[in-house]
Amino acid sequence: MPSAEELVAKMQGKAGHLRRLGYRVRFDLTDTAESVLVDGTTSAASITEASSADEADTVLMLSSDDLAKLIAGRLSPMLAFATGKLKVEGSKGVAMKLASLLDED
Repeated sequence: MPSAEELVAKMQGKAGHLRRLGYRVRFDLTDTAESVLVDGTTSAASITEASSADEADTVLMLSSDDLAKLIAGRLSPMLAFATGKLKVEGSKGVAMKLASLLDED
């Protein structure tokens, strides 16, 4: 089970794509009670460990293992949502935009 710190490091490789997000998205990890915040509202996206109290336009709730699979491209965001592995609070459109940016290489 990867920690939030490890997931932040993995997501750093996608930071170039994520700067086009234009929103703040928080990943709440259901198995570790940690959070990761992707802030795509600045010219250089920041990806940091966060708390569940940090403001975000959209909150995605999933396990750390499932987030690692999403980052690696081994789990489809749509499949994760459809099977209940991923829950979304806030704008589903923002979540879909994030998913498309994570898929880019």
